[in-house]
Amino acid sequence: MTANSAGPTRTLSNGAEIPLLGLGVWQVRDGRECEQAVTWALEKGYRLIDTAQAYRNETSVGRAIASSGIPREEIFLTTKFYPGGKDARVEAEKSLARLGTEYLDLYLIHWPQGGPTWAWPGMEAAVEAGLTKAIGISNFSASELQELSKVSQIQPAVNQIQFSPFEYRRGLVDACEDANVLAQAYSPLGTGRHLGDPVVARIASATDRTPAQVLIRWALQKRLSVIPKSTHHDRIDQNFDVLDFELDDESMAALDALDTTNQTADALSRNQKWWS
Repeated sequence: MTANSAGPTRTLSNGAEIPLLGLGVWQVRDGRECEQAVTWALEKGYRLIDTAQAYRNETSVGRAIASSGIPREEIFLTTKFYPGGKDARVEAEKSLARLGTEYLDLYLIHWPQGGPTWAWPGMEAAVEAGLTKAIGISNFSASELQELSKVSQIQPAVNQIQFSPFEYRRGLVDACEDANVLAQAYSPLGTGRHLGDPVVARIASATDRTPAQVLIRWALQKRLSVIPKSTHHDRIDQNFDVLDFELDDESMAALDALDTTNQTADALSRNQKWWS
C-alpha cells in the first residue's frame, strides 16, 4: 500500500495505482445532482470516481470531471459493461463518448449474467484497442472468478463486491487476494441501512466519528478499496475524512461479528441475484 495526495493506493496487477477511497454514483440522478456530487468529491480530494452504463449518468460524470480543472491523468475513472449488451468493446466506445474522455482507467463486467466468461474477450479487446487501462469484474463469486481465470488472457484486476461488516465476504476477499485481484467494496454503508446499528453507533461515539466513517474505515483496514455513495456535500466530505484514525482490534472484532453471510465466498445471496 502506498499513499499520495488523494490518500492511500493499491497497485493493481497492470501496475496502475488505484486510490483506496472513491465516490460511487449508483442511484445518483443524471444531471445537476450527479454533476454536483462528483464536483464536490473532486474538490475535497477524491481521485477515484465509479460509474456504470446501467447508472445512466456517465454524461454527468464526464462533465464534472471536464469542468474540474484537474488533469485527467490524476483521476482514476471506472465504468462498467452492462451485460445485457452484446459486445463489451463496442459498449466501451459508447461509454467513452458519453464520458467525454479518451480512455478508462478501469472497465468492469457489472455482473456475471449469462455466465462469467462470455463477455471477457470483448473486455480484453477493449484493452488491446486502448480504450481502458485495466479490466475487471463485479459481483463475481470465488468460483466464478476461478472459472474466468482459466480462460482469460488478461487477468481481472478488480472484483467489485457488496461488502460491509454486515456482508463480510471474507472467503471472497481471500480468494481475490490469492488471485492478485483487488476486492473493492460497494454499499459499505448498506445504502444507509447500517448507520443506525447500535454496535456501529457505540464505536462511532467512542471514536468521535460518524457511523459512516466507522464503516468506511473498517473496510479500508481490511485492505479493500471503498466507494461510498452520497449526494450530500457534508457527507461526501465526512466520508473522505477517514484517513487520520484507526479502529482498534476490539472495535474491528465487534464489527466483524455483525456479519450475516457466514464470511461467504459468494458475491450475493441467491435471492439477491437479478439475473439468471
